[in-house]
Amino acid sequence: MSPSPLVKRPLDLLYFVYFAFHIPITLSMAVQLFLPKESLPIKLQDFQAWYLEESGDPVLLGGFGRIGQPGIFAWCNVYLYIETFAQLPMFFIALYGLRKASTRINALIAMYAASAVTSIVACLASIYTLPTTSDLTAKEGIISLTEKQRTMLLQSYAPMFAVATIMMLDMGWRTYNAVEAGLKLTKQGEKKST
Repeated sequence: MSPSPLVKRPLDLLYFVYFAFHIPITLSMAVQLFLPKESLPIKLQDFQAWYLEESGDPVLLGGFGRIGQPGIFAWCNVYLYIETFAQLPMFFIALYGLRKASTRINALIAMYAASAVTSIVACLASIYTLPTTSDLTAKEGIISLTEKQRTMLLQSYAPMFAVATIMMLDMGWRTYNAVEAGLKLTKQGEKKST
């Protein structure tokens, strides 16, 4: 039996779009930390430069070691490693599994989503709590954001947080239900064998 199309599975379609969207974003942002600049297409380099200039994204700038004292943004750097080496391959697996309507990937997607929610909360906290750029922050060299930058960043991170949270709860529930169904079948099998 062939799986029902993604358009008939609205949450799966949302997750599919989310993962498909994250592949180019990860390639244009996080992966650049680990590759020699000359090996990257100019368009990717230009997009990253534009985004960082416009947004002042403290998470990426900190992770890339472009702002802050050494070590202060180590957590950002760790998240970039996780995104590149654990999450990026997971995006492809999730796309395949969602397209095929495979229940085998539900637990994997739930684990990814829990990791993503955790990292996005830390990013949102940083974005929200940084001071607003002023004469004082500029004079003292304090990391800050303009209101325009903060708005841009919140508009970028908040939807990812919302989708990842829905995904975590939904896939966690699906996994729970699958485990419950498996336990019931096991108990029924044990009763029949006795």
